[in-house]
Amino acid sequence: MTLTAFSPPPPGADYDDLRQEVRAFLADELADFPPIKRAQSWNGFSRDFSRKLAQRGWVGMTFPKEYGGHARSALGPLILAKGTDDQKRRIVPRIAAGELCFCIGMSEPDSGSDLAATRTMATEVDGGFRINGTKVWTTYAHVADYMILFCRTGKSDDRHGGMSQFLVDLKATDNIQITPIIDLGGEHHFNQVVFDDTFLPSDALLGEKGEGWSQVMSELAFERSGPERFLSSFALIEELIRLLRDDATEAQQAEIGRLSAHLMVLRQMSRSVAGMLNEGENPSLQAAIVKDLGALFEQDIPRLARSLVSRPAVPGGSDSYAAVLAYTELAVPSFSLRGGTREILRGIIARGLGLR
Repeated sequence: MTLTAFSPPPPGADYDDLRQEVRAFLADELADFPPIKRAQSWNGFSRDFSRKLAQRGWVGMTFPKEYGGHARSALGPLILAKGTDDQKRRIVPRIAAGELCFCIGMSEPDSGSDLAATRTMATEVDGGFRINGTKVWTTYAHVADYMILFCRTGKSDDRHGGMSQFLVDLKATDNIQITPIIDLGGEHHFNQVVFDDTFLPSDALLGEKGEGWSQVMSELAFERSGPERFLSSFALIEELIRLLRDDATEAQQAEIGRLSAHLMVLRQMSRSVAGMLNEGENPSLQAAIVKDLGALFEQDIPRLARSLVSRPAVPGGSDSYAAVLAYTELAVPSFSLRGGTREILRGIIARGLGLR
């Protein structure tokens, strides 16, 4: 078995001023934001809030200044890392300004998290490509401006070969059908997106043709290791602590302490991956570990809450704890699906450790 290691997290002293500025902004902006809205986490959507962040320079903090960013640290997001000069000029400044919303076209009806089984095909034609296939679980495709599309562009003996990525302008491209997928809580976040002989111009190709697999693996290292991978149930943690703050028993205090310790460890691991990315490394194994452990952590919060507080979940009620508990219980099954199912992640971890 091959051992893996997490590098020490990057020092945080250089970001103390920024951290305090962000906290002050959130304290003011979210002062009247109800817990049930905070609980929406990944499923929340607000262009207005994104623009407010962009006005303070917090959307494009890592982007070069020439693209409207602040060059705080070059972690290499996809379009900056792989896009053409024209794509960078057209797209990146508008991202930094909070003007564009993206969705990601990865999963498919018969492949799910097994991206190597992708069947959506981009066939090269005069002036561009014709796309045919279906993507599912595409979050907010119905309101997004662009999609990052992962599909096949050729045959390859390598299971991970012959893949490419495209920038799809959802507002200006014909022959795309977007239909809702209603989730367990009755809400519309997900969508099915069908490409029916859809034409994309040659300049929609993102990065090199045939290099889609390596590109998407690099992206997933960012996606799987971020704090959003273990903070989706944080609103319920806050509500739980609020209820127990004044008269918690010793046993309840011990559980909250254990919860806090796990949270701090996950935070350090996430920061470690960010530091490794910043150094140009490819911590895909470490990112998979963070995602798997993070999903286990946040999925366990409702169970822990029920064991500590004898109060029923009530959807949409005036009791904020009961409403957040009800919302979170409906959301937690998705936490181990999005960004790669638990089985896929553990396969990646096993291979990285030399066990497969």
